[in-house]
Amino acid sequence: MKSCLLCGVGGQGTVLASRIIAAAAMGKGLFARTAETIGMAQRGGSVVSHVRVGASVPSPLIPNGGADVLLGFEPGEVLRNLRYLKEGGTVITCPETVAPVTASLGGTAYDGGAILAYLREHLEKAAVLDTAAIVAVCGSPRVVNMALLGALAESGEMGLTLSEIETAMAKKIRPRFLDMNKKALELGAKTLSEKR
Repeated sequence: MKSCLLCGVGGQGTVLASRIIAAAAMGKGLFARTAETIGMAQRGGSVVSHVRVGASVPSPLIPNGGADVLLGFEPGEVLRNLRYLKEGGTVITCPETVAPVTASLGGTAYDGGAILAYLREHLEKAAVLDTAAIVAVCGSPRVVNMALLGALAESGEMGLTLSEIETAMAKKIRPRFLDMNKKALELGAKTLSEKR
């Protein structure tokens, strides 16, 4: 069984990405279970999606220390959810920050760079994708979730190929947005491959 925890904030496509992972796994004959926790604000609140796939999946919720991979849509959310990552597990994240409401209201600083430095220093396998470059090529910030899925496929951590994820993606995304999202998927995989 393989487990992936996706974490970000509302509006980033975290739930859609989790459903695509599950659909890709089911497409190859595996069982898949998912669960989401969504913060109080639909946009800007914390969103955590659990995805578990395998020949047998007893529960949708990943226990602390049980995630093979943590897919981060926002660095602060990655840090907040590190307890789920297993020893030697992989973190794939984008560097762009979304300041939490508490930081905005309290006037406190929120330093995403310090969080990324911490992740690189303390984790064996931590990859930070240049999602800004991918967005520039694709023409929309709404493709970051697909870029992260491309990197996930390239990592091999969930046992899903780029082709399997692309097939599942094609069933979940409107046709007019498909080419842009396929490009992001490919660029996410390529970006991770070049980091190795």
